[in-house]
Amino acid sequence: MASACPPAASTQPALPSGPAVFKTIPYAFILPEILCGTWVWILVAATSVSFPLLQGWVMYVSLTSCLISLLLLLSYLFGFHKNSENWKVLDSLYHGATAILYMSAAVLQANATIRSEFGPNSPLYYQLNSAASFFAFITTFLYILHAFSIYYQ
Repeated sequence: MASACPPAASTQPALPSGPAVFKTIPYAFILPEILCGTWVWILVAATSVSFPLLQGWVMYVSLTSCLISLLLLLSYLFGFHKNSENWKVLDSLYHGATAILYMSAAVLQANATIRSEFGPNSPLYYQLNSAASFFAFITTFLYILHAFSIYYQ
């Protein structure tokens, strides 16, 4: 009688749950994404949205991304993923799409910064817009890092 072989162990690492989320790349990027994105929203809102067409999109992208990323972080913390591989695909698609949207928002915010340099409330709005542009590009970089580092686990 032949003995049955045990099933092969999965070569895929388990998705983190609980506090391990903050120690595991790329999931450790979620909290900095939320914090930097929140700074973008706060800094743009502090300029009284001087250029509504440009900065309205920036605020929409930053606020929506912060909320969805917060929900994603909470789902990882509470283990809603149940170690399903579909969560990796969802995570990668979300962060890739958000990186593209954030890049467009960062470029529009940079344009608003340039336009505010000689505006009526210069230098205050220029400084706020410059800081918002900086955080928008940092946030874009974090989303790109997150999206691509899933493939290198």
